[in-house]
Amino acid sequence: MTLIKLYPASPQVKVERVHVDGLGRTKDDIIVREVKDVLNSTSFEDVILRSHHAKTRLERLGIFKNVGIFIDTSKGPEADPNGLEVTFEVKELRPLTGTANTMVGNNEGSMVFGVRMPNIFGRAEKVVSEYSYSNKQRSSFAVTFMKPLHGNPDYRLNISGWKTVRHFPWSSYREVDRGVASEITFPLLGQQTLRWEGVWRELGCLTRMASFAVREQAGHSLKSSLKHTYVVDSRDDPILPTKGAMFKLNQELAGIAGGDVKFLKEDVELQVNKELVWDTIVSCSLRGGIMKPLKGTSSRINDRFFLGGPTTLRGFDMHGIGPKSEGDFMGGEGFWAAGLHLYTPLPFRPGKGGFGELFRTHMFVTAGNLFQPNLGKSRRVHDPS
Repeated sequence: MTLIKLYPASPQVKVERVHVDGLGRTKDDIIVREVKDVLNSTSFEDVILRSHHAKTRLERLGIFKNVGIFIDTSKGPEADPNGLEVTFEVKELRPLTGTANTMVGNNEGSMVFGVRMPNIFGRAEKVVSEYSYSNKQRSSFAVTFMKPLHGNPDYRLNISGWKTVRHFPWSSYREVDRGVASEITFPLLGQQTLRWEGVWRELGCLTRMASFAVREQAGHSLKSSLKHTYVVDSRDDPILPTKGAMFKLNQELAGIAGGDVKFLKEDVELQVNKELVWDTIVSCSLRGGIMKPLKGTSSRINDRFFLGGPTTLRGFDMHGIGPKSEGDFMGGEGFWAAGLHLYTPLPFRPGKGGFGELFRTHMFVTAGNLFQPNLGKSRRVHDPS
C-alpha cells in the first residue's frame, strides 16, 4: 500500500510517499488512518517524530508482531530533490495462536489454555477464548470478541460469554455462573467503562455442614445489571508503584431489563504513592463501598462485600471478617478499609540492580469494618503489624 501527496510548493523536506509492506489480512483504511500524518512532515526531524508516532499507533492495534521504519530519498524521474519516502515494514500475527500456562495463587494451582484469533476481520478485531481448571475443581470458560471503534484502541467494544464454577469455602457455598456481557471502554477524564451483563447463577452448598443461612440462599437467580467503572491512574507501575495515584469508582445497578436480583451498589478506591529517601516508598490506600437492595428485595450472599486477606485487610483469613452464621462468613452490605504501607529495599541490598530489586521489606498498618446496615450487625477490626 502506498500513499502519495502532491505539494504545491517545495518545502525544505517533504514526504512524497508512505509505503506499508507486509500487509495480508489487514484492511487499508485502518492503516491509512494511522500513517497519513507522516505526509504532513515539514523537516527531517518532523519526519522522524511523526514516523515514530505512527509506529506506536500501529503497534497499539495489537495485530503486528513487529513494525520497522525505513526512510530513504525519493526515487523516480519525477522525484523531488528534497523528497523522502517512508516505508513501514510490518509482520502480521498468525491468524490462530494457542497458549498453555500454569498459575499459582490463593493456595491453589491452575492450568490455563487459550486460543487467540487476532485481526479476524482485518480491522484489529480479535477473538479470545480461555479455559482454566484448578486442583480445587474450579473451572472457567470464556469467549470474548474485541473490536477497536474507528480503529482507535482507546475506544473498544467487547462482547463476551462465559461459564464459571467457583468455590467459596469461607462461606460454604459453590456457585456456577453462565453469562453474556457487552461493554464499551473510552477515555474521558480518565478511563470509562460501561457494561451490561446478564448472568444465570446457580448457588449450592459446598459441604453438608453449611449453615442454614447459606442453605436459604441456595438455588437459581438471574441478574441483569448495568455497570460503570471510572479509573484515573497516574502510577508508574500497577503492581509495585513508586509514585503516582490511582482513583477507581465502581457502580452497579441490578434489575435492568428483568431478573430477580435488584440492588444499587457503589464502591470507591483511592491509592497514593510517594518515594522517600533511599528508595523507600510509602503507600496510602482507602477503600469503601455500600449496597442497597431495591424494591423490597434482600441482598444475596454472592452480591455482598467481603473483607480480609492479603488483597484487602492483611493479617486475617481470606474473606474472614464480618458477620458469621454457624462458622460461615456472610459478607456485608457496606465496608471500609484503609492501609498505610512502607516498602524498603532488602538490608545490605543483595542483588542490587538485578533480581534483588524484585524483593522489598514490607511494613504495614491496616484497619477496616464490614457491616450489614439493615441488620445492625458490625464488627470492627484493627491490625497493626
